[in-house]
Amino acid sequence: MSVTTSAELSAGIERSADLLRGRRIAVLTGAGISTDSGIPAYRGEGARTRADPMTGQRYLADEAARRRYWIGGHLGWRTFASAQPNSGHIALAEMERDGVVSGVITQNVDGLHLRAGSARVVEVHGTMRRVLCLHCGQVFDRRDIAAQIEQLNPWITVPENIVMNPDGDVAPESSDGFIVPTCTICGGMLKPDVVFFGEFVPADRFRAAESLLRGSEALIVAGSSLVVNSGVRLVERARRRGIPLIIVNHEPTRADPWAHVVLPGGTGDVLPALKELLS
Repeated sequence: MSVTTSAELSAGIERSADLLRGRRIAVLTGAGISTDSGIPAYRGEGARTRADPMTGQRYLADEAARRRYWIGGHLGWRTFASAQPNSGHIALAEMERDGVVSGVITQNVDGLHLRAGSARVVEVHGTMRRVLCLHCGQVFDRRDIAAQIEQLNPWITVPENIVMNPDGDVAPESSDGFIVPTCTICGGMLKPDVVFFGEFVPADRFRAAESLLRGSEALIVAGSSLVVNSGVRLVERARRRGIPLIIVNHEPTRADPWAHVVLPGGTGDVLPALKELLS
């Protein structure tokens, strides 16, 4: 693999700005934009993945898997929730306020775009901030569920130096004796408002992403390897329209052959540089 020099990257950023200038830009982001905030990515250099990621089917059918999921999620929740927006998130929020960016479509569940100040955000894979009852439909704040877990399991202690996975959980030593939280309204099964592996993005959420893209005249992909089909489908729509497509990612992506410019760099450096040229 060839190494891109800083001069080549700067030239690519300038070419990108020339293509994007005067256009309303939609942005599709993935885990790579949040690595500078301390949240590891699923893929690429330094990624941490599990051999058995949670699937929707397994979550519903396997009580032991649900126990492991909830204790792991609780152990990592406070660290995950305390992550702060980085320069990439902030640059996108500022470009939206300047009328350059029309909105952000994100595959991330960390809520960092909203915390950075972006107003129009479509969270296609959901958010860890909310928990849903699968029986009655009640929606809970994750903080309230964390309080319930601590009340039900007062023996739990969160280790000081945790190794967090990309979705915010921690591998527990054991889940024996852990009591899973339930809906305080009907006693039903709870599930974080996120799309598990093997589940489909809700149709209304994907339509919102498509609407944002249709109202835009260019697309930036930032920090996504474009392995997940929802992202590829959106990029394919941009390709069919022939609008400028800029990809910012350390690693190669499936859509690189379609891109007008590929910027093999970090979103925390590239997006602020684009902001300076466009705003």
